[in-house]
Amino acid sequence: MKRRMINSLLGVVLVVVTVFCVPLALVEKQSIVNNAQNRVDAAAVRLLGLVETRLAADEPVTGERIGSGVVEGDYAEIAIPGQALVTIGGKPAGDSLLTATETGPHGETVTVQQSGKDVDHEIANMLLLLALVALLAVLAAVALALWQARRLTRPLIDLAETAERLGSGDPRPRDRRYGVPELDRVAEVLDASAERIGRMLTAERRLAADASHQLRTPLTALSMRLEEITALCDQPETVREEATIALQQVERLTDVVQRLLTNQRDTHGPAAARGFDLDQVIRQQAAEWSASLRGTGRRLVTAGMGQVTATGTPGTVSQVLATLIENSLMHGGGTVTLRVRRSGSSVVVEVQDEGPGVPAELGNRVFERAVSGRNSTGIGLAVARDLAEADGGRLELLSLRPPVFALFLPLSGAPEAD
Repeated sequence: MKRRMINSLLGVVLVVVTVFCVPLALVEKQSIVNNAQNRVDAAAVRLLGLVETRLAADEPVTGERIGSGVVEGDYAEIAIPGQALVTIGGKPAGDSLLTATETGPHGETVTVQQSGKDVDHEIANMLLLLALVALLAVLAAVALALWQARRLTRPLIDLAETAERLGSGDPRPRDRRYGVPELDRVAEVLDASAERIGRMLTAERRLAADASHQLRTPLTALSMRLEEITALCDQPETVREEATIALQQVERLTDVVQRLLTNQRDTHGPAAARGFDLDQVIRQQAAEWSASLRGTGRRLVTAGMGQVTATGTPGTVSQVLATLIENSLMHGGGTVTLRVRRSGSSVVVEVQDEGPGVPAELGNRVFERAVSGRNSTGIGLAVARDLAEADGGRLELLSLRPPVFALFLPLSGAPEAD
């Protein structure tokens, strides 16, 4: 590209120089020749005047007497009827001669000749000057072409490196502009693409982290249920009950994975949620986590209103509540209480324990990713809040001590509270 730009600009300059210099050289050459001829003509007229003056005064016309009227270096011939030819100066050699002839009223003729060497020398100097100007113009054009080529090719090389970085998995935008509208537009598009790719990679990594974290909770509960099945193999009814709960855990695990993928890739918002029996979800969570709490000397109790139909997805609500209960199991203490109450057009499920609570410096930052008061991933509560919001609800921290987390869900088919 650089060579093409240099050749193009150089070609344009050569055309301009040719179109400008050739006519100028012809005009200047003709002007030099005309000026020289005019000088010879003036010398002939001046010499004729001297001759006529001598003749009018009846003085002899000789080369010695009127030779001063001829320009030095010129040659003159004076022809007077009835007299010998008078010559002044030496006759110039060569074929390039400038000649002027003037005739007086009495038949006298004056001829002046001048060598054309001076004219040729002056024309050569003029042509040399034009050639020098043309050469300087070409050199300036080459320098300008090199500068312009570097100015345009450097951004292109930079843009190519940016595109290569995007292809190699480095989506950081460079935010560089080059002062050329077309190149700046390409840079803007590449930066926008880099930002989109960065968001996509971040979302994919976030999905992987969310999935791995969210799968841990049901898998932990499922493993404990399977351990209980193994320990109760001599009690068929209990084994059947535990196996049913384990199957429910598997179904919920499948639902969690599908929900995570849907939330990640659905750009049109959550699908229309339907009403579900909140009591059944509460009983399910109580049944699943009671054994784990009993193993640590703690217990789980439920309280509040019953027979509530909420709007949402049972699997999502179960996952959010499971995250809150697991959080109480890991970081809390004492009895864990699941309390259901009504708040306006919403139903609120509160999860409370008797532990030390949430540090004051954290506050609602517990819902931020990588924020944890203890040695944990800091992902669980953030994912739980995202799941709740994607399902049309919201998750809040109502109290630091005692710790009270509240899941707000829209009521379905219930009249407004007074």
